[in-house]
Amino acid sequence: MHPILADWRRLAAYLAAWALLGALLAALLVTATPFGWLEATLFALPLAVLYGFVGLGSFWICRAAPLELSRLLRVLSTQLVAAVVSAIFWLVASQGWALVLDRHGPLPGLAAKQDEAAPLLLGLGLVLYLLAAALHYLLGAFEASQEAERRALQLEIASREAELRTLRAQIHPHFLFNSLNSINALIASRPEEARRLCVRLADFLRRSLTLGSREQIPLGEELELATNLLSIEKVRFGDRLTIEVETSDDLGPCTVPPLVLQPLVENAVTHGIAQMLDGGTVRLVAERRGETLFLMVKNPRDPDSPDSKGAGIGLRNVRRRLAALYGERADMTVRSEPDSFRVELRFPCSS
Repeated sequence: MHPILADWRRLAAYLAAWALLGALLAALLVTATPFGWLEATLFALPLAVLYGFVGLGSFWICRAAPLELSRLLRVLSTQLVAAVVSAIFWLVASQGWALVLDRHGPLPGLAAKQDEAAPLLLGLGLVLYLLAAALHYLLGAFEASQEAERRALQLEIASREAELRTLRAQIHPHFLFNSLNSINALIASRPEEARRLCVRLADFLRRSLTLGSREQIPLGEELELATNLLSIEKVRFGDRLTIEVETSDDLGPCTVPPLVLQPLVENAVTHGIAQMLDGGTVRLVAERRGETLFLMVKNPRDPDSPDSKGAGIGLRNVRRRLAALYGERADMTVRSEPDSFRVELRFPCSS
């Protein structure tokens, strides 16, 4: 169906435009032919509206003869033939309408005046049809452009979702590798703690797999996952690991990408606490600042230890996930100081 016919508001606007063209045609008839204003108005307005429906037919002709450079001659010839046929039809319709108004209406002698205006009407019919065809080609190009944009957006979304799935898939193997190393280190010296660590690890993985399959989770659940991970690590490090969590009271409606804190907490333990002889404190901060959620993970570091390349993988994962989800509305800041390391995240507090 023609897009104009599919919506009565579009059709009303379209017919109103042709009625305006009918008024202009009436003025032209008064100026260039013996028509009076009453005769020209009663004659031109119905004819203009009728030709508006004829012009709608150019939509299907434009679809059948798309504007392509390689077929330009064929397109021009097709549209010229259609214009001639439409103009002749309009001329015949105008003769019939003039006869009706002449013999059965209040305008005797109108048929003779129509004969004088016939060349003008034929020429206008050609021009108006070609203008209608040009308009339909422009509308087709605009629709094609919109469709191309929609497809590009769909491809971008699909690519972004695939990237997010890949990034999330990288989280669990990395954490599992570290946890198994911890269990291996405890089996010989502290087998009971190794057993407890296996139980906690199983519970953590079960919960993280459930939440990790969702697009967004409440911030409270994400913080609980992060603290559970730290409690698993505390089995290994004992008193060397202290945990601090600071939250504000207005975080209830905030949701976050699942497991966004996990790589940061892992890095804080692996590349911070594990490198310190006396251990230290891993500090988690969650605040709402207007419509922005602020998250921070801070840990001590040994100023004499070399930078670890492994820490960059988790940070890149988090940065890419936030960029894919929020674009420029998200920000990640890494601050490395001689005795501490912290990562700050800022992104919209969605609910």
